[in-house]
Amino acid sequence: MITKEVYETYVQILREELKPAMGCTEPIAVAYAAAKARSLLDGEPISATLEVSGNIVKNVKSVVVPHTGGQHGLRAAFAVGVVAGDEKKGLEVISSVSEESFPAIDRFVKEFPLQITVPSDAHIFDIGVRMSSAAHTVYVRIVDKHTNVIKLVIDGETVLDETESISEKKADRSLLNVENILSFAACVDVNDVKETLDRQISYNMAIAEEGMKNDYGANIGKVLLRSFQPDIKLTAKAYAAAGSDARMNGCELPVVINSGSGNQGITASVPVIVYAEGLHAPKDKLYRALVISNLVTVHLKTGIGTLSAYCGAVSAGAGAACGIAYLLGGGFKEISHTLVNTLAIDSGIICDGAKASCAAKIATAVESGLLGLNMFYNGNEFFAGDGIVKKGVEQTIRSVSRLAHEGMRETDKEIIRIMLEE
Repeated sequence: MITKEVYETYVQILREELKPAMGCTEPIAVAYAAAKARSLLDGEPISATLEVSGNIVKNVKSVVVPHTGGQHGLRAAFAVGVVAGDEKKGLEVISSVSEESFPAIDRFVKEFPLQITVPSDAHIFDIGVRMSSAAHTVYVRIVDKHTNVIKLVIDGETVLDETESISEKKADRSLLNVENILSFAACVDVNDVKETLDRQISYNMAIAEEGMKNDYGANIGKVLLRSFQPDIKLTAKAYAAAGSDARMNGCELPVVINSGSGNQGITASVPVIVYAEGLHAPKDKLYRALVISNLVTVHLKTGIGTLSAYCGAVSAGAGAACGIAYLLGGGFKEISHTLVNTLAIDSGIICDGAKASCAAKIATAVESGLLGLNMFYNGNEFFAGDGIVKKGVEQTIRSVSRLAHEGMRETDKEIIRIMLEE
């Protein structure tokens, strides 16, 4: 049995991580910062500076920003936030933008004197907006998390400064481990997580269906179903990819994110939902499987960090495989081995920003998760000493965290340099 502290912490983690967002979360964070600055500014903005870290550049450069008429990049994200964003809605800051605003957004992108800089001392996740009207100037800074405002300055007067204690106050992720996650999933009162998970099911399946119906990006989801004989495994990865197809290419439907990422939210949930439907699993079992997939994903991402050179879909694909293993009757042994096998297979996928190819990486991550699952059920597994695999699931997770957080720092810098070359 888990303690009351662990139980309440896990419920809170799910509520904190599984939030709705419209559009890729890094451009949305830029839009949020811009909208926040605009809300504090007295008078019409006449100039602004946008300070962003290299990882923000990487994740905004190529993705289409919803409600901009198909535009992408930092200027589009900034423009939609200033012209029509509502900062009170957090990561749904641009959810109420109408087509009537498109011409004004387009003019802002083309005509507004926005200076974009990449400070050398920026945090990995760092957005600063300095905005001026004829008589006033405001400054907003967000660090580490998408809506984590740590500094506000109005006409030179600091009204908020949490620079020395940047991290948001949140539930203690250090309490996460696979054994406790499975114990929590087994005993949780579904009513404590039902609202959060129902929203994830509704939103993320809706965008997956949209990706299947219409033309988005490279249409990875539809390519998969057209190219191979459909079965439950193929359908699971195709629908996850289709959700990303739509999301990366301007779809205006919201998603429920995981660990700050809509793609991770889609990957951690959609394959599990598809399997539950295919297996005719009761709704209660689907909820518990989603608890496992989401919390395993958060556990993996906690040691890696919000942004890195390590593709977040890998963690979410591994989480989904654990949820599917549970649906198939797996316990700690089956789920732990599935997780280790999956991490051994695809922990080398890099993150080179948000764009159409994310859908293909999601399909690969889900495929690796299902392969890791099938390996164990067929009597095969990877052992300690096979590359970065260690003895025990938690030790292997720590290896992956070390690889992604420490070992891939220079890789991340080189990826950004390559992406910024003309």
